[in-house]
Amino acid sequence: MATITKKELIDRISERHELKRIVVKRIIQSFLDSIVEELGEGNRLEFRDFGVFEAKSRGARLAQNPKTMDKVHVPPTRTVKFKVGRVMKDRMRSKPADIDEATGLALEASASISSKRAIRGDGSPKRKR
Repeated sequence: MATITKKELIDRISERHELKRIVVKRIIQSFLDSIVEELGEGNRLEFRDFGVFEAKSRGARLAQNPKTMDKVHVPPTRTVKFKVGRVMKDRMRSKPADIDEATGLALEASASISSKRAIRGDGSPKRKR
């Protein structure tokens, strides 16, 4: 799986549409800034067939530190939720993911997990003692 940066995306669009790179860069940056601004104001952004961005609030809660078992207050937080639209969902379903037989996960996901922690031969994670 390749990672595409904003710079690479700008280059591709400018070549495809024969536009100056700086014009495409300004348009994309303006678009991204508008998304951040609208979500910051609590608005919902819906792009038909692509997906929906929505600001969500999570209330304060009491959690537990698993190492010390002490109770910890977690303050309220805001985050962004993205719900995939129909066209993107169809595109993701049309190309089957390569499955890692050891973990049962998609290869991209299993590669990131195995790089973060050791995996036993049966696919379960090794536990620290």
